[in-house]
Amino acid sequence: MKIIEITTEFIKLQDLLKLASLVSTGGEAKIAVVDGQVTVNGEVCEQRGKKIRPGDIVAYRGRELTVTYADQ
Repeated sequence: MKIIEITTEFIKLQDLLKLASLVSTGGEAKIAVVDGQVTVNGEVCEQRGKKIRPGDIVAYRGRELTVTYADQ
C-alpha cells in the first residue's frame, strides 16, 4: 500500500489520484471516479470531490493507497 503525505485536513479524491500518479490528468481522474472504477474503504465511490482523510483506503486498478499527515 502506498502512503501519501498531505499537509491539509483532507484531500479530494480526484486530487489524490493525481498526486499519487495513478492518473495523469484531472480529466482522467474524473472519468475513473464517475465510471465507478475507484473504491474508498471497500465501496465504489463516484464522488470525485470526496474528502479523503488519514485512515481511508483508496483503490484503483489494483493499487491501494492511503494518506497520512506530513507532520506525523
